[in-house]
Amino acid sequence: MTDLTTLLEVGGPVAAIGGGAAYARAKHPGVYWSTVGLPISTARLLSSYGSVMEACGLTVAPSRLRMLAVKATTRREVRPVPPRRGIIRPTSTGLRLRLRLAPGQEPADVAASAERLRHAWGVHAVYVSTVKPGVVELRLVGFDVLHRVRMPRKIDVGLLSVPVALREDATPFVRDYRTVPHQLTLGATLSGKSMYLRHLIAGLASQPVALVGIDCKRGVELAPFAPRLSALATDPEQAAELLPVLVKEMEDRYDLIKARQGIAPDTPAEEITSDVWGLPDSERPVPLVLFVDEVAELFLVATRKDEERRDEMVTQLIRLAQLGRAAGIYLEVCGQRFGAELGKGATMLRAQLTGRVCHRVNDEASAKMALGDIAPEAVTAACAIAPERPGLAVAGDTSGGWSRIRTPYLSLGDAAETCRESAHLVPDLPALKPFRPDVPVRPVETPGPAVRPRLVTD
Repeated sequence: MTDLTTLLEVGGPVAAIGGGAAYARAKHPGVYWSTVGLPISTARLLSSYGSVMEACGLTVAPSRLRMLAVKATTRREVRPVPPRRGIIRPTSTGLRLRLRLAPGQEPADVAASAERLRHAWGVHAVYVSTVKPGVVELRLVGFDVLHRVRMPRKIDVGLLSVPVALREDATPFVRDYRTVPHQLTLGATLSGKSMYLRHLIAGLASQPVALVGIDCKRGVELAPFAPRLSALATDPEQAAELLPVLVKEMEDRYDLIKARQGIAPDTPAEEITSDVWGLPDSERPVPLVLFVDEVAELFLVATRKDEERRDEMVTQLIRLAQLGRAAGIYLEVCGQRFGAELGKGATMLRAQLTGRVCHRVNDEASAKMALGDIAPEAVTAACAIAPERPGLAVAGDTSGGWSRIRTPYLSLGDAAETCRESAHLVPDLPALKPFRPDVPVRPVETPGPAVRPRLVTD
């Protein structure tokens, strides 16, 4: 009986702690990392740093002065020298530390050993970035941050910048239109493309920008955001009327820039190197973001007349993509399918879209169209996205860099409510007034009487 009591007194708390840790690791990985994973990984790193670096081939032979000093003071064996380690800084998702590379090393050597460092220190992933010449930063991620996305609380963003997703290294993915003016976003049905679009519109709704939409699915994607939209086209016929107005708006803005700079009125727009951001605040036109959903619908034709309209719309889109940035006009082109077989101008339009975001797609050709000219491994990563993880995507740009991202959940009702609350921020653009969507007036509920009336009888 005494042995059983002792077993219960000792084993009960141990079993409870073990069960609680297992539950926290499965359901609340952030809590598990902060309480259990962080101390264990830190102890592993501190105790095995030198041996792990030597096993990964990240050590160099010591200098002659160091060898002479060691032999003169001790009888220890002179061991190779690892990179000098900085202070370990814990975060809510992992660890961060900087390494000063030894002479003869480069950041690629550390990046090539990232997978071995991950296993040696028991973390989910290790990412390497260059801080300055000779210094790299290791970002150790303790758990899969893309399994249940939680955006950082404090993100510094400015005008035309929207944090829309979380990268796999636990840093926010910010869609900055000033840096990447135009973007191509692809994704099959239920891939999370619409969620990505909601975050963009909801983030821009509170900023002083004009939002214009072309939704060839009869407006089912963009119609809920109508209170904040300056213009909306819901089919190719309306898009064919709206795009020339946007091109004319762009040309008017170029005329404004030329007038401000004293350039001759007959100077071609392509020869102007400045943009609207060089104008004074009082004269600068409001930035304009054009969302094109289901871009393939603009390319599809059934008759010769439709073909002429298609060529004209594609030409106008290409003009906006080529010249729109300097005029403060930015493009967000979305679709389920995008390829050269869509017709003339598809490849040329894609070449003007600097940013690329590829969710799960139904064919490899679409992934190659989005990411093939960036990096072949990015195409492989996009094709490996599972249907069970909506919102997961591969984001890159034409500079060659890419990473996995995932968009957090945002309900359509919340995004639409954000647009309704910011409807007063819709700028006054006279050219777009004919295309302003009709916004139904929400019925106002009148409160009932505070005191119930009482019948008076004789």
